[in-house]
Amino acid sequence: MNNRGATKKSDTRDSDRFSRRSALIALGAGIALTSFEFMAASAQSRSQPGVNTLNRTKVNEIVRGGGTLVVAEWEAKEGQAEAVNAILQRFLPQAQSDPGVKIFLIARGKNNPAQFLFYELFVDDAAVAAHRASEYFKTMIAGEALPLLSKRESTEYSLL
Repeated sequence: MNNRGATKKSDTRDSDRFSRRSALIALGAGIALTSFEFMAASAQSRSQPGVNTLNRTKVNEIVRGGGTLVVAEWEAKEGQAEAVNAILQRFLPQAQSDPGVKIFLIARGKNNPAQFLFYELFVDDAAVAAHRASEYFKTMIAGEALPLLSKRESTEYSLL
């Protein structure tokens, strides 16, 4: 392989990392903005009866205090995106209900609906392990969804 081929491979890998990093930054910024929107809505709703509010303390509790962040990227095999989406629609409410989950979001690609991005914040590593050991994870993710994927990447981070 010549140097030009090695550069292309490296550039592609750097581009993938940049895309993943960009997605994380955008998602984190979205969560932060949502938190601010909730706080603003809370202040505004004090004068508007019937408007739901989210306690500012609860928002801060969710986004701070450490934890394990899992970011995963999936791509469905050709013709399998709708089947994967249907599985994830059943899976998501159960995942969000896990006792060790702070935030559990799944997004679907706008430009490529076969792509899925997971943004999962757990209280600690034990909560991640418990989530992966759950029956619904084994059934829906390991048993049903994974065989329909052409790509699956996952990275864990320690929250600062």
